[in-house]
Amino acid sequence: MAAKNKKTASRLRRKRSVRKRLVGTTARPRLSVFRSNTHTYAQVIDDDKGVTLASASTLSKEIRDDAGGKKKTELATLVGKLIAERCKEKKIETVVFDRNGFIYHGRVKAVADAAREGGLEF
Repeated sequence: MAAKNKKTASRLRRKRSVRKRLVGTTARPRLSVFRSNTHTYAQVIDDDKGVTLASASTLSKEIRDDAGGKKKTELATLVGKLIAERCKEKKIETVVFDRNGFIYHGRVKAVADAAREGGLEF
C-alpha cells in the first residue's frame, strides 16, 4: 500500500507490525477500528474464513438518527455500543482488539471502552 503522506505511511507500518501477531479466529474474532477525519468504523472479522461477522459505523442508520450536534468521540462511543449489540445478537462474547495502527486514544479508546461496557471481552 502506497501512502500519500508520512503520517499515513507510519500508521500503515504500525498496522503491518501489529497484524503479524494479531489474528481473529472463529472462536475469538478480531474487532478492527478505523477512523477517518469525519467517521469512525468498527468491524468484527473472522480471519480464518475471511468474513466480516458484524459492523457498525457513524454512517449506520441508528447512529445517524442520534448524531445531531454530537462530537466525534461521542459518536465513536455510540459505534462501540452498537458493535457490542450486534455481536451479542450473533453470540460473539470475546474478541481480539485491533487498533489498526492508530494510537489507543480518543475515538479508538472510546469505541473500545463502549464495546467493553456493552459486554464484549477483550
